[in-house]
Amino acid sequence: MPREYPRKLRLNVQIQRELTSLIRHELTDPRIVGITVTTVDVAPDMRQANVTVSLLGPDDQLKAAVKALNHAAGKLRHGLGVNLRLRFVPQLHFKPDVALREGDRIAQIIRKAVTEDRAHIPAQPESDDKPE
Repeated sequence: MPREYPRKLRLNVQIQRELTSLIRHELTDPRIVGITVTTVDVAPDMRQANVTVSLLGPDDQLKAAVKALNHAAGKLRHGLGVNLRLRFVPQLHFKPDVALREGDRIAQIIRKAVTEDRAHIPAQPESDDKPE
C-alpha cells in the first residue's frame, strides 16, 4: 500500500507556501503585484519544479508577470534554499495558469448560446386552465 503523503506532494505544498511568501515580501517588481501561485509540480528527481501562477487582469499582464518571475527565479531559488534547507533546491520554471481564463471563456460562450436559444424560442402563452 503506497504512503498517504509521499515526499513529493509534501514538497510541492511546502514550496508553494514559501514561494508565495517570498514573492510577496522579497520581490519589488510592480509587474508581479497580485500574483497567485496556483500549483507547484516538482519532478521526481527533485531537481526541476514547474510553478503555475495566475493573475486577475489581462493576458498581457499575466505574461509580463511570468517573465518577471522567471527573471527572478534565481533569487527565489536562493530564498527557498535558505528557508527549506533541502539538499537540492529545484530549478524554478514559471508558467501562466490559463485554466481559470479558459473556464470563464467557455462559461461565457455557454451563456451566450443559452440566451440566443431563448431568443429564438417563441413565447408560450400561459393557460388559465389549472387542474384542481
